Amino acid sequence: MLFAVSTGAHAQLFETRAKQAMLIDVETGSILFAKNEAEQIPPASLAKLMTMEVVFNALKTGRLSLTDEFYVSENAWRTGGAPSGTSTMFAELKSSIPLEDLIQGVIVQSANDGCIIIAEGMAGSEETFAGLMSERAKQIGLTDSIFYNSTGLPHTDQKTSMRDLIKLALHLQREYPEYYKYYSQTEFTWNKIRQRNRNPLINMGIGADGLKTGFTEDSGYAIVGSIKQDGRRLIVAMSGLESDRDRAEESRRMLQWGLRAFEPYTLFNKDEVIGQARLYGGAQLHVPLKTHDKVTILVPLTNRDKLKARIVYEGPIASPVEEGVEIATLKVYIGDQLAQQAPLFTAESIAKGPIHRQALDAITELAIGWIKN
Repeated sequence: MLFAVSTGAHAQLFETRAKQAMLIDVETGSILFAKNEAEQIPPASLAKLMTMEVVFNALKTGRLSLTDEFYVSENAWRTGGAPSGTSTMFAELKSSIPLEDLIQGVIVQSANDGCIIIAEGMAGSEETFAGLMSERAKQIGLTDSIFYNSTGLPHTDQKTSMRDLIKLALHLQREYPEYYKYYSQTEFTWNKIRQRNRNPLINMGIGADGLKTGFTEDSGYAIVGSIKQDGRRLIVAMSGLESDRDRAEESRRMLQWGLRAFEPYTLFNKDEVIGQARLYGGAQLHVPLKTHDKVTILVPLTNRDKLKARIVYEGPIASPVEEGVEIATLKVYIGDQLAQQAPLFTAESIAKGPIHRQALDAITELAIGWIKN
């Protein structure tokens, strides 16, 4: 069911040099921008977001504590430490480090040695830990991601997407607020070496409080960033940029555009009937549909004519139906881009209809089915 039809060819409301990008408003769930958001790319250091999810989950469930100490093996030291020439917290070989310090090393300093130390301490080997990462990714709804190490160092089969990274960032914020605070930490000192947070958004004065940067030769410069201003929170993920300067500028520019170029618009109020679904063999031809919550979306200030919404369901719906059953989805678009969706529920109970109604619907369905084939 189409509520509003946009006119003219769809044009992207924002242009970016990123090859893949996605921007969402957290409160409304509105997708403000998307470009190749489901394309799988190497995660680089953005994989460390998933490493921390596994750690935070273990802390939340009581399997670990922040004071637990982890041993620095030669493998962790050589592969991710000072000899590796990669980002490191300079953990000393054969020392033991409290988990809280390792977390800060991984988040603030992007420490590869910190990741491997944690992986070996939790799972016995980094390979086994990577299996836990992939398993947890599926459990929290990431559909484009698979991990083969804890660091994001190059691996042919290691993949993620901007869509999954947005989901992961949102999950970290909602599920682990007591640990999410580390992402806004501006610096961390370990082994008498002070390093600043590698996230360029943190010191821009735009309300940034996370999350992570990454880089590989194959996918270029990438970032997942989050800001909060005037009660609004936005999360951006982008990749495929040519330099760290481009990464900083493009992410800042997109986030600020998201804050300035949209305004909230209430489509439907709580429990408002917004449409109907066709019934099969019911006492009525249709059952009314309603939302359980108010549906609010952020719409472009200058492109309201691009807003449209559809009711989507597999039908016709077999009768009888009870009130309050979820049978459809409201999908809201800005131009061709799916911006938001919400479940729809039956607004009343409908009994099974008389025999002649059931027979007529059966004939109609048979005819429609025959024509479709």
